[in-house]
Amino acid sequence: MINAINKLFRLNHSSTIPSNVTFFIDLAGYLAVIFLIREVYFSEFNFIANGLFWSFTTLVFASWRMRVRQISWKDLGLCMPDDLMKALIATVATLALTILLIILFEIFKDVIETPLSVDKSDEQAASKFGELKDNWWLFLSLIPFIWLQSCLEEMLDRGFLLTWIEKTLSSTIFAMVIAVVLQALIFGFRHSYDISERSITVALIGLAMGICYVAFGRNLWPLIIAHCVLNTISMIERV
Repeated sequence: MINAINKLFRLNHSSTIPSNVTFFIDLAGYLAVIFLIREVYFSEFNFIANGLFWSFTTLVFASWRMRVRQISWKDLGLCMPDDLMKALIATVATLALTILLIILFEIFKDVIETPLSVDKSDEQAASKFGELKDNWWLFLSLIPFIWLQSCLEEMLDRGFLLTWIEKTLSSTIFAMVIAVVLQALIFGFRHSYDISERSITVALIGLAMGICYVAFGRNLWPLIIAHCVLNTISMIERV
């Protein structure tokens, strides 16, 4: 079984198989990992520890495939921005676009009264993070791990997933648009596995991040900072 998997993923740039096919194989493996790994849950550890385990496992797979394709995390934008002012503008623009999309969704949702699955994010937060109400010590102990998870999500969802979808579709403008939309849909769905207010909101966050990733030179740091800010605000609201 292991030998068969190794043979399947041994495809590289010198292979006679077209490069978009090899990227598709990588992508299929990656999607299998991100969904199947969530079936592994260590009940003796809290949700954050399990979440980081899922993300780091996925990171290992992505890094392996990147090494085979001779692509580094620096190539995907995990490097110091050349222009700090442009990076600051990109961060602010990402936050602004994210907030705008969420506001528009709230207006749209109320106007058409779209039937959605019941949003249980507040109830789930208590089980995931513990009782945060008036508990600033718990908040301070959790926030570094929230930031780490935010960083990993941007690396994996925007850096790896968006790029691999794009390369699978041959790196055209059309492929870029499809990649931005698809990674957002996957990002939203895997946060709740349903079509709820939460999954749509998260998908819109992914959409804003994806748009700004390609619009501002594909540097991950503005997205990481914006993501950390958004998650920090979300956690503060629960305290």
